[in-house]
Amino acid sequence: MRARGISLIGVLLVVVSGCAEGRAGAPRAVAQGVVAQQVPRVAVAEGALPARERERLDRALGRYVAGRPGRVAVAVFDRTANVRYAFRDREPFMLASVAKVDILLALLLRRQRERRGLDAYERTLASRMIRYSDNDCAHELYLTIGGRRGLARMLHAQGVRHTTPGAGLYWGATLSRASDQVRVLERLTDPAGPVSAANRRYALGLMSSVEPSQAWGVSAAGKRVALKNGWLPADAHDGLWTVNSVGRLVVHGHEVLVAVLSERSPTMETGVATVEHVAELAVGAVTASAL
Repeated sequence: MRARGISLIGVLLVVVSGCAEGRAGAPRAVAQGVVAQQVPRVAVAEGALPARERERLDRALGRYVAGRPGRVAVAVFDRTANVRYAFRDREPFMLASVAKVDILLALLLRRQRERRGLDAYERTLASRMIRYSDNDCAHELYLTIGGRRGLARMLHAQGVRHTTPGAGLYWGATLSRASDQVRVLERLTDPAGPVSAANRRYALGLMSSVEPSQAWGVSAAGKRVALKNGWLPADAHDGLWTVNSVGRLVVHGHEVLVAVLSERSPTMETGVATVEHVAELAVGAVTASAL
């Protein structure tokens, strides 16, 4: 059975316990302590990558993706240097399990409005959703936040304007830009943002302790990584793979938020390799420009 042009793997409810998405790719350990150690920030005006560096990076990424199947977009925010960069960020991508970070943000903000923390059951659901990419838990929390309408309201309120939650209950079919997912990470992790200090520590703790076999992706570009990945063979693309990775990492002492979204890879392994190399190129160039 298929649903609205996407594979049930990684999107719909499955009647099994534990993670409903398969393991693939070489495990990449995620460093612990991402929450406890704060990266110092310099008060500078926010801006884009300088023109010469941007053009050089555009060319490097263009050459690389020209030799890869499918398409890919990346967005980077160096929070320490207050510099942004985006590549091929105009068209949306299916998020697959990266949407679970959006669900987590909505859940935390909802409970804050109600002036209470997550209960023990919700913490179990959130932990399994992020650390093991459990789809059953994501489905239950999606209902908790009000489904498609609840997620859309939260995203709009937080300035995430180019993301459309999937129709019905199909949260994995959410369409978004890489820059929007960086914005979600900003709202989730910014000390001056809407999420309380305790909830920021909780969210980053989950994302810095994902199942090791699911710790590929943006972790290729830095240290002290907190991330969430998504992977899905999409019916809309004749079974070709959507492979995405978003996260917070540290590079050369800089705190960096990055999102890499891709689609139409012939295998998951091909998609992972593309995402990792794009993350390395983009993050390396953005942080090097500020040194």
